[in-house]
Amino acid sequence: MSIAPPHVAEAPDADISETEPLPSWVIPPAEGFTADDLDRLRGIPPHTELIDGTLVFVSPQTRFHALVMFLLERGLRRTAPADMRVRREMTVTLGKRQRPEPDLIVIQADGDKDMRQTTYRPEDVLLAVEVVSAESEIRDRERKPQLYAGAGIPHFWRVEFAEGRPVVYVYELDPATRTYGIAGVHHDRLKVGVPFDIDIDLGEIDEL
Repeated sequence: MSIAPPHVAEAPDADISETEPLPSWVIPPAEGFTADDLDRLRGIPPHTELIDGTLVFVSPQTRFHALVMFLLERGLRRTAPADMRVRREMTVTLGKRQRPEPDLIVIQADGDKDMRQTTYRPEDVLLAVEVVSAESEIRDRERKPQLYAGAGIPHFWRVEFAEGRPVVYVYELDPATRTYGIAGVHHDRLKVGVPFDIDIDLGEIDEL
């Protein structure tokens, strides 16, 4: 006499009906998501950005990315004037369908409203910093600088990985064209006078 395998004989018919519904952000609306959606969508991964109405999810961070962010954040906090603040991985709402999250930003102190705040306005931001990752090269090198410049953010830094060290490309806004122009490339030491006096030894990444 043959006996049906337990997994066949006992398979419950209710499994399909008990499947949880997909979260609302899995299928985007026809017109794309809006900046306000980031605050209402439940269960989206941490540090999700909105670029051109599309949700962008963050890949696991590399050691280089983490260390260079710490190095720059420490240097910016050390040198920032009393009326400025440094913020890490906070979104900036640039438009109805644009809410990117720079790796670092420097803001005017009065851009901080309260402890429940989840985003900043572009007019509060003096500097946006992006550390380029392999999965986000086009966004970090092309699209996001376009968005920051178009929104009037006066300074932008792009940080690249080169032979184990950070290389910082410094850009300044041309207010007439709302585009960035290269102001310098820094390999060993990042020393600039805008948006305030900053002096960071990039070689210190080896000691972190």
